[in-house]
Amino acid sequence: MAIELEKALGQVIKRIAPFREELASEAKAHSDQLTKPTGSLGKLEEIAFRLAGISGRLWPDLSRKAVVVMAGDHGVCEEGVSAYPQEVTPQMVFNFLNGGAAVNVLARQAEADVFCVDMGVNADLDHPMLISRKVVRGTANMAKQPAMTREEALQAVMAGVQVAEELADKGYTLFATGEMGIGNTTPSAALTSVLTGLSPELSVGRGTGINEDGWRHKIEVVKRAISVNQPDASDPIDTLAKVGGAEIAGMAGFMIGAAVRGCPVVVDGFISSVAALVAVRLAEQVKPYLFASHLSQEQGHAVVLESIGLSPMIQLDMRLGEGTGAVLCFHFIDASLKLMREMATFASAGVSKE
Repeated sequence: MAIELEKALGQVIKRIAPFREELASEAKAHSDQLTKPTGSLGKLEEIAFRLAGISGRLWPDLSRKAVVVMAGDHGVCEEGVSAYPQEVTPQMVFNFLNGGAAVNVLARQAEADVFCVDMGVNADLDHPMLISRKVVRGTANMAKQPAMTREEALQAVMAGVQVAEELADKGYTLFATGEMGIGNTTPSAALTSVLTGLSPELSVGRGTGINEDGWRHKIEVVKRAISVNQPDASDPIDTLAKVGGAEIAGMAGFMIGAAVRGCPVVVDGFISSVAALVAVRLAEQVKPYLFASHLSQEQGHAVVLESIGLSPMIQLDMRLGEGTGAVLCFHFIDASLKLMREMATFASAGVSKE
């Protein structure tokens, strides 16, 4: 089964269109004619250029926005790595579905819809708005054994691809990734250490707010997980299976699926960025479709973004997850496109460039 899934994933990746440099150049030429000093809008201009290269259109319609929150539980919570109990994961899933979480509030402000996907919650969830793609009922304790089998990791990636394509079929053109899973900064730190070579002392952060002793314990748990499982850094699926999580795999697949459909994805914080790193290691051609939203307080986040080659739009000292930082950056994307569409050129405004 794993072999068939790997072949299917390979076929999906082949469908990703290359970045259209000629459209990005055309967008830049237009921007340089607007009534402003060249390059003075900084990243807002760069966003517009990249959106043109992604979509093949100068100013694409990105009015249909969706925040996709993927949820999963983690067996490594048995090791006491989180300040919160695992029961919070399903409780928060229902909070998302009922519109009461921080990401729901910010999504309403950005006129975006929130979708919650059960990738691996260790509970039976029943809600008419839930997208159920459960691959596991929580991962195994990666400090003692692989978190998932290779087949399960591939199933989760492919499930993410399918969710992206289904939402694109419904007319959504701009996505943000978010996650929920008590304990998920621990596998994210392990993935960071394996895929970037960063030591656990530098990849492990405070997560939900553990104290100094808890942080040192968490470092030892990540070290043990890597030692026990010996993940192959050259094989992203092997690494994902051994020290990852179902929602991380789902987000990686979602990014690949969105790229297949020519849709940009705004990546949230540390955990979403680790999923982006996995996605790019699986398919380098996904990278142009990804926009980093913010730099979180998790200390490994900057290294992950640097490894991908992405630069965050904002830094607000956030560490909530859920997609909150990503949905905030929808406003910057809207602003970028409105500036390109609505600003006068030097010629049309009768303003001299000299």
